[in-house]
Amino acid sequence: MSRRRAAEKRIVLPDHKFKDIILAKFMNRIMIDGKKSTSERIVYGAFKILSEKTDKSPIDFFHEALDNVKPSLEVRSRRVGGATYQVPMEVRPRRAQTLAMKWMVDSATKRNEKTMRERVANEILDAFNNKGNSVKKREETHKMAEANRAFSHFRW
Repeated sequence: MSRRRAAEKRIVLPDHKFKDIILAKFMNRIMIDGKKSTSERIVYGAFKILSEKTDKSPIDFFHEALDNVKPSLEVRSRRVGGATYQVPMEVRPRRAQTLAMKWMVDSATKRNEKTMRERVANEILDAFNNKGNSVKKREETHKMAEANRAFSHFRW
């Protein structure tokens, strides 16, 4: 990590279909080996599946699912006097969004559906309904933070 100055935040251009920056970031998270057109095909295909299954707009569906997965607390390691403590900290909004996307993509990849489109669509559907692995991951993070509440005075 450089000590000179903070890294510049890269500007992500919105996707061409919905003009949404958060969706573009999600596509970038899904992307493998720089194949953006493939990740766009996966996400738009998943949105098509979602629009067939539900009557709601898929972009609103996606945003609500993402909000359901975003964590508000997490634990971070802090070394005090030779001992390492797991100190609960509040999550900044940008990090919460990044973690939510990461968890959704990871849990979609591990699902058993046939195509990645179906996996992403069903993971968004599960996250919207507050179930599934990505929501479980958030609950796990919150439980860990709650269990280590006694060390919250070590915050920096």
